[in-house]
Amino acid sequence: MRRSADAPGPIETAHERLRDLRSLRNEITMDEIVVIGGGGHAKVVIGILQKLKLHRILGYTDLKDNGPILGVSFLGSDDELYKLALERNGLNAALAVGQVGLGKCRCEIWERHQLLHLSFPMIVSPGAIVNEGASGGEAAAVMDGAVINAEATLGRGAIVNTNSTVEHDVVLEDWVHVATGATVCGGVRVGRFSMIGAGATVIEGLTIVPECIVGAGATVVRDLAEPGVYVGSPARRIR
Repeated sequence: MRRSADAPGPIETAHERLRDLRSLRNEITMDEIVVIGGGGHAKVVIGILQKLKLHRILGYTDLKDNGPILGVSFLGSDDELYKLALERNGLNAALAVGQVGLGKCRCEIWERHQLLHLSFPMIVSPGAIVNEGASGGEAAAVMDGAVINAEATLGRGAIVNTNSTVEHDVVLEDWVHVATGATVCGGVRVGRFSMIGAGATVIEGLTIVPECIVGAGATVVRDLAEPGVYVGSPARRIR
């Protein structure tokens, strides 16, 4: 199944391409990609890109020079990215700005770059477990040790972070972040811009409305019907 900017496609495509390239690596010119962001999340994304070997990383852009990141050089600010996009038709970009709290900042960065006609591929670690029928949108990222189970759907820009679990039939809407070690049980729907904090658990079949933050270690046992910050076990709204 072919992915597009508007229609999620199968996550397993990334792994299929990796298997193909293992035998054809010397015959294929890798696509070029620029990493947007120069912090800790960018370091993780760069590490995954280097393992996948599907793209040649040109460098990273950020508001400041953080020095080489895993051997990847600083290119400059967004101005440099604009120049590269004009010089290279069909340039790829990895949105590697991390999310603490709501995902609106990441969405705004993505929107700001739309005029450049960049392609934002979904990035799936070869160390993730992705089961049958899972699908995801552009700029989504699945990190090392994550588990995506059957028929789960990841929206545009969603992050499934290290060692987290997204169970069967879960829907993560656009710009949702499931943080390190969190578990989203089967049939849950998580609304746009929400975040499930590190080590948190959402039990099966629930709905979380957009713009909710579930604190680290919280346990969600009922629908979250109002945007806000929820902590504790069972999770309760504090603001």
